[in-house]
Amino acid sequence: MTHRVQVCHRRIFWALCLVTLAISSTTVSAQSPPNVVIIFMDDMGYADIGPFGGDKSLTPNLNRMADEGRRFTDFYVSQAVCSASRTSLLTGCYNVRVGIQGALGPASKEGIHADEVTLGELCQQQNYATACFGKWHLGSQTQFLPLQNGFDEYFGLPYSNDMWPFHPEVMDLPIEERLKRWPHLPLIDGNAIVNAQMTGDDQKLLTTQYTARAVSFIDRNASRPFFLYLAHSMVHVPLFVSDKFDGKSGKGLFSDVIMEVDWSVGQVLEALKRNKVDQNTLVIFTSDNGPWLSYGDHAGSADPLREGKGTMFDGGCRVPFLARWPGKIPANSSCSEPAMTIDILPTVAHLIGAELPMHPIDGKNIWPLLAGVEGAKSPQDAYYFYWGHNLHAVRSGQWKLHLPHDYRTLSGRPGGTGGIPAKYDAGKIELSLFDLKSDPGESMNVADEHPEVVARLQILAKSIQTELGEGKQRGMGQRNVGTIDKSNTKSQ
Repeated sequence: MTHRVQVCHRRIFWALCLVTLAISSTTVSAQSPPNVVIIFMDDMGYADIGPFGGDKSLTPNLNRMADEGRRFTDFYVSQAVCSASRTSLLTGCYNVRVGIQGALGPASKEGIHADEVTLGELCQQQNYATACFGKWHLGSQTQFLPLQNGFDEYFGLPYSNDMWPFHPEVMDLPIEERLKRWPHLPLIDGNAIVNAQMTGDDQKLLTTQYTARAVSFIDRNASRPFFLYLAHSMVHVPLFVSDKFDGKSGKGLFSDVIMEVDWSVGQVLEALKRNKVDQNTLVIFTSDNGPWLSYGDHAGSADPLREGKGTMFDGGCRVPFLARWPGKIPANSSCSEPAMTIDILPTVAHLIGAELPMHPIDGKNIWPLLAGVEGAKSPQDAYYFYWGHNLHAVRSGQWKLHLPHDYRTLSGRPGGTGGIPAKYDAGKIELSLFDLKSDPGESMNVADEHPEVVARLQILAKSIQTELGEGKQRGMGQRNVGTIDKSNTKSQ
């Protein structure tokens, strides 16, 4: 064989090797997209868990998540109330863009519109198994439930666990009167009601049941990519805990509930490890808003932040956030760049290779922040905080501007006891600028010292009001909320 032929054969050989390697790499990548687990709490305050200043003895598994992952100190929800917040997480949009406000009640005829693309649907693009276990709250009519909106499996409550006739506040009324306020609370499996009248004893089992479903889902789908959305009903009032954790903390019911939630996190992490998918799973833990402070000893803490749920001060809309993905997210690390739940959908799309929705969304990919890329900054110029249809605040960098608005407050008084809330006062704030870097409690108005910052944030505020509306004025970019009619049914 001549030298020239030998050289030619060697070149062909190495070319084939490179092609084989490329095909192999592509195949491995295609077969091994990351699993995604989102554990979403209800009314958990910024300081309710060990990694954010809470009692570390209550949260060993969340402490471990922080040790093995990344803690975001300035992570936000779009609005400090149930349905609005969950809408933003699952659509990547400010809730005002898609028309869902507040906390949808059992009688509501509204819900997520069929044209919106949820995180579940995004993952289904890539042949992910998808499941939602826990509180839904994007509409309780069948067309709005998870199975019609991107999830293969669902088990949980269609709305908040206090929307029932056995709240401590109304127990002195005849049952007939209570049922006029709230119907019986249903438990749903798939699209079917499996318990039409939840009792207190039934609610004690919810955290355990949600966790068992989550673990089973991981066990059954470990050989394929999956998205698990575990949306706990706790620590929303009324508080319930299983017998195995009742009194275990020695520090009261709220601490018992925190312990059980932490146990649930541990069960999920153990299932990932047992199924050998731990190294290929992004796990996110966060909350839908801050603590419901009027409930006092049945509520958590947002310390050192101002106010709580129902306000757009940071105590209401800044929440604990942990992210863990061994080898991909730096261990025992922290990020102080602002980020929000709207950013999770585009980040997941980036990680799994899914196409973003054709319609506008508000979130942006924050993977560089999660991955700890040196010098990474928030991809957003600003985050906007609506309450109802009105813009209350704008955050850009270290600055947060509050527009004049009313808000609820306890005025420094303690909350209620035993599940009975204290009454709020009416507060009012004028145009105010806060430097959150030095003043996270939003206590010192520095608007007069930084007129150029105020002017810049006011321009941003005007821009988003044009896009998303203000008061009764509809925004150019607002879309219709889902309503009960045949035209709002997803094609099957």
